[in-house]
Amino acid sequence: MRRPASLLPVVAATALLLTACGTEHAGPGDTGAGAADPPPRTQVHDPGKNGVRITSLTLPSVSPSPTRSTSVSADSLPADSGVLATYEVTNNGTRSLTYSVVFTFTSSDGGAVTNQTTTVREVRPGKTVRGTVRAGELPPAAPRVTQAKVLEVSTVPAGEAPAEPGTCPASGIRVSADKGDAAMGLRVVGLHLDNCGKRDYTVDGYPLLELLDDDLDLVDGIEILDGSGDITTGAGPDEPPRPVTLKPGESATAGLLWRNTTEAGTAVNVPHVRVRANAGADPVTVTPHLDLGTTGKLGVRPWEKAAR
Repeated sequence: MRRPASLLPVVAATALLLTACGTEHAGPGDTGAGAADPPPRTQVHDPGKNGVRITSLTLPSVSPSPTRSTSVSADSLPADSGVLATYEVTNNGTRSLTYSVVFTFTSSDGGAVTNQTTTVREVRPGKTVRGTVRAGELPPAAPRVTQAKVLEVSTVPAGEAPAEPGTCPASGIRVSADKGDAAMGLRVVGLHLDNCGKRDYTVDGYPLLELLDDDLDLVDGIEILDGSGDITTGAGPDEPPRPVTLKPGESATAGLLWRNTTEAGTAVNVPHVRVRANAGADPVTVTPHLDLGTTGKLGVRPWEKAAR
């Protein structure tokens, strides 16, 4: 059958266009023409803790082997390990909370490869906040990460959370706690007070403390002692309590000391400590996790100016 003459130029042009462009086929994992393979995701076996759970784990398309050189092409491997966990935080309580979460990334045998800590601020009651956390850069000989889970969760009232690094509260005073030190059953945690404001600030004597349980209620039965002498004599003498004036940019330190001895009775663990630098100062709640055993005592060293 002869085609109408008017259609011949159209048919010829279409054939020429197909010949020039070729035909594209979506390969495995493609979402369309030219799409790159998405990073694989693995199932996460994590029941979560205290309203925090991991929802997915993204693994890199290219993983370094234990014997592979670190000089891998930037096109094939990101600067860090490329392992990314997606999480969600749900506040089932009645007040806004700030969460400090320790995530652990593990290998196929369940051993920890690396831990990462993330702070999720001001989660309102009944709300869910989602985010991601990276495993970060791993040594060349590190095992391959295959799973992740929530290792530890600490919560504090949102209005009492330590200030975010690099920021200064309206009070001009930043209070924080370090990770502490432990030796032969003696525990020491440092409290740090930074004057990040624009005027002098004076503290006098000891920080004021309240001990709080997991529900942020007061813990009874623990004696808070001025000074460390009844806890240990091996950490050196305390400075005498006296007024300490901090100019802008200056800092002071104090200390919490205790022993985790366990004898008769029930051991007491105190996850939170509410700290006031002075009477009337805004409270800041830190999470040193005091494992007080059955001692019933916590020693407090006075504020002293920190060396610059």
